[in-house]
Amino acid sequence: MRRLKFLLRPGWLVLAAVVGLFAYLCFTVLAPWQLGKNTKTEHRNDLISNSINAETVPIGDVIADSTIAPDDEWRNITAAGTYLPDADILVRLQSIEGAPSYEILTPFLLDDGRTILVNRGYVRPINGAEAPPIAAPPTEPVTLNGRVRLSEGTAPGRVPMFEDGAKQVYSIDARPIGEFIGTDLIDAYIQLEPDQPGGLGTIPLPQLDAGPYLSYGFQWLAFGIMAPLGLAYFIRAEWRERRKEKAAQAAVDGFAADDAATEKTPDAAATAPPAEPARTFSRRKKPEPESVPLTAQEAKLADRYGNTR
Repeated sequence: MRRLKFLLRPGWLVLAAVVGLFAYLCFTVLAPWQLGKNTKTEHRNDLISNSINAETVPIGDVIADSTIAPDDEWRNITAAGTYLPDADILVRLQSIEGAPSYEILTPFLLDDGRTILVNRGYVRPINGAEAPPIAAPPTEPVTLNGRVRLSEGTAPGRVPMFEDGAKQVYSIDARPIGEFIGTDLIDAYIQLEPDQPGGLGTIPLPQLDAGPYLSYGFQWLAFGIMAPLGLAYFIRAEWRERRKEKAAQAAVDGFAADDAATEKTPDAAATAPPAEPARTFSRRKKPEPESVPLTAQEAKLADRYGNTR
């Protein structure tokens, strides 16, 4: 534990807190968010696929009360009644087939006395963002063919408004729209099929694919696992680096201690007595005998027979 004391430093504590928070968000918020969108998309695709071959039914069979069951969304229905005059509502900031659009909502009075919003389709803005003139729906009773849809809900702060002389909203939510126009509406709406009375540009059905949400969800789960593993890797790398530095410092300290000990110990050569000069031995020559003067006789004999000494 003493070797891991560096983890108590502020930098490491902050890093650990950030990694822990990120991993927590990955597992509890980000991954469930994407996986939830994938589940909703798959459920929507199943409902649309089932509705293609399903029998068209009167709207009263689907909406018995003031709303519809989630599993009945996208059902093909017929609705008989009359459009309310001069009651169009523009849904702003929409994109249809990749282009900016306004969707047009008009309240529709059913023959049973209830009122429901009808999404008549879309129009393209003029001059960039200005709504064009909207063709009025028929005033006589009609029978519509469409798909029943749930309200989309309203984002905080995105309330209905009057702008450029028209009623405008950001999403199709029956309850706040009903309060805005002073009409009690069914908590649902009808999206028209092509070639219907009062219809405008037909809104295409969503593509029946799950989209990237499942892979995004798995990616967030992977990030939530990788972040703590990455922190553990950096901790181990820092610990190993500190061990190397400590070992290197210990080696340096050892060399310094040896040098200090050497300086304190007197040199044996310096304290030893002076050595005696080495004795050298040489072969001495025998002293030559001293020469003695020759007598006359000896000189004569030496001259005849040579020196015999």
